[in-house]
Amino acid sequence: MLAIDLIAVGKLKERYWREAAAEYEKRLSAYAQLRVFELPDRSEHGDGPEALLKAEAVLIIDCLKRQRTAAPLILLDIGGVATSSEHLATRLSAQEASGNPRLTFIIGGSHGVAAEIRKVANERLSFGQITLPHNLARIVLLEQLYRACRINRGEPYHK
Repeated sequence: MLAIDLIAVGKLKERYWREAAAEYEKRLSAYAQLRVFELPDRSEHGDGPEALLKAEAVLIIDCLKRQRTAAPLILLDIGGVATSSEHLATRLSAQEASGNPRLTFIIGGSHGVAAEIRKVANERLSFGQITLPHNLARIVLLEQLYRACRINRGEPYHK
């Protein structure tokens, strides 16, 4: 079974975000083992953007070290490669068949991510050229992971 780790900067504070995430996490549990690591959003501390990104990068790197797993790192990044649901399904299937059925996705905070995180990422994935709030990006990622798993099993999904 595919194992997916999601490292997300910022908590889902509003109930509607938490409920949406919980719904897709529940649906995804039939297809993959999902672990979500929520890291504090440093923007609430009033530091400048560079200091915020650096502090969040330290948190992300520490989280990766604590996992002690060798998994490809996929960063959600507006400058990344745009993909389709079918391509994501193919990517998940290939990883599952690789002998190392684990992937780690990273979603930065409201200011993005530090260059250091872009350098350690194996891949950069984009949901298009629009800017999404990081809370919405998390929901879209969870939905797309669920959809990709259904595609891989040949199950119907809403188009």
